[in-house]
Amino acid sequence: MCCTVLGFARSADFAEDKPAGTPCRHLGADFRCGIHERLVDRGYRGCTAYDCFGAGQHTTRVTFAGADWRTHPELAGAMSAALGVLRGLHELRWHVVTALGLPAAAAVRAELAAADEELAALADLDADGLAALDLAAVHGRTVEPLRRAAALARGAVDTSGRARDARRGRARHDRRGAELSGAQLLGADLRGADLRAASLRGALLLAVDLRCADLTGTDLTGADLRDADVRGADLSGALFLTRVQVAAARGDAATALPAGLERPRAWTAARQAKP
Repeated sequence: MCCTVLGFARSADFAEDKPAGTPCRHLGADFRCGIHERLVDRGYRGCTAYDCFGAGQHTTRVTFAGADWRTHPELAGAMSAALGVLRGLHELRWHVVTALGLPAAAAVRAELAAADEELAALADLDADGLAALDLAAVHGRTVEPLRRAAALARGAVDTSGRARDARRGRARHDRRGAELSGAQLLGADLRGADLRAASLRGALLLAVDLRCADLTGTDLTGADLRDADVRGADLSGALFLTRVQVAAARGDAATALPAGLERPRAWTAARQAKP
């Protein structure tokens, strides 16, 4: 679904133009990507930094009961519309489920559980129900318990003492607990920064230098990490860090990631950051 519905323009992330609603030329008859193992080498880095959070599979398998746009071309428009709504619901649910796993967020667990139940039910609406859904309203009532969960998790982080990598001595930037939500930090030099328990929610971190920074308990919800240099950084305890954000950043073998997040292949060949 995603390889057909979404469009892209030739750029550093994509080797060619592809209009929305047109199948990618690398999409096989079996609906698999023909160059999946070579996406970066073939100029499709943007594909590695995209995640539908399972919405594509849900669209075809659940909403349309296994039908696909090739055998049922008359459903293509409705499937495309459903995918857009389902991606929003699935991404929200990913954040809710992640918040439910935060021990410090126990005070809002009941609200989070209710939100999870609602999102699951909404995702199972039929195509007409999804088309009529006010996704912005759903987002609005879900985001508040998520914010509170993040605040509780940040407040539980021990920010005493030095940041993780003591051999680098005193942190170049002490931003412990800083409120940087929505900050415009394009290209900022934050090497070795102590960002423990800070909020970078929705921050623009395009090409920011975060080498060897400590982001334990840092809220990264919606932060733009495209081309951010996170070589040697400690992201193992970062809050709400997604696969998309990781794939968009530049790391190395020394970058510490949360359990369950796969290290991008391109990182293994990157040189490690120096102290």
